[in-house]
Amino acid sequence: MPNKLEDVDAVLIDLDGTIFVGDKLVPGAADAIASLRRGNIPMRFGTNISRMPRTALVKSLYNMGLEVELEEVLTAPLAAASWLEKKGLWNLALRVGPSTYADFAHFTMNETSPQAVVIGDMGKDWDFTMLNEAFQHIMDGATFIALHQNRHWDTGNGLAMDAGAFVTALEYATQKKAKILGKPSRAFFAAAAESMGVDLFNMAVVGDDLKTDIEGANACDAASILVRTGKFREDDLFSAKTKPDLTLDSVASLPAALGVGFN
Repeated sequence: MPNKLEDVDAVLIDLDGTIFVGDKLVPGAADAIASLRRGNIPMRFGTNISRMPRTALVKSLYNMGLEVELEEVLTAPLAAASWLEKKGLWNLALRVGPSTYADFAHFTMNETSPQAVVIGDMGKDWDFTMLNEAFQHIMDGATFIALHQNRHWDTGNGLAMDAGAFVTALEYATQKKAKILGKPSRAFFAAAAESMGVDLFNMAVVGDDLKTDIEGANACDAASILVRTGKFREDDLFSAKTKPDLTLDSVASLPAALGVGFN
């Protein structure tokens, strides 16, 4: 086992593609989480999912067969809401899934002169008018926020485009870089480590995305563990600029990799 993993005291685990794919848990995921709990390994579940609020995500996990506490789940929308509060940006133009508006319920929705534009997952709801209105707001001076810049995700029926394509289109058109508040931002990983009372160096990030999970972890000196599920493609591993500290077939192998048994 690489030396970096020997210092791991806590884990931040991705959800979509790592714990579940589509509407089903990855085989062995529930047993792996139960084993980590028995081994008293602190854990958080960090996700860029912005098509549903955290409460709905926790309920969905429960329905799949995995029970987690609300405070164990860190989401990009909640990270964005916290950042916007601190900056005093209360008037927003949101481009997220309808149910995710609940995470921004204490803000004012403003499509005339918003202080910030927030881009997240909208799936099939995207159209030119929505994208162009966001473009105009940013050009008029609104702060450009992206919950993440993921390229694609695994729907359970194959890969689908994610919000990153739309964020990149707006960056190109406006010539302004988005402020990314989900993974792989250092702030997101630091918040997870702080919530577990460990340093970033003592946390392992587990996920299926080489950019948001692995590159993000490596950049903030956390240990990185890649799983071959979800959006993972073997070719990506060979072409990646940075490499994981460890690669596993799935999260089912995580307890053994961290020296935690199933007793």
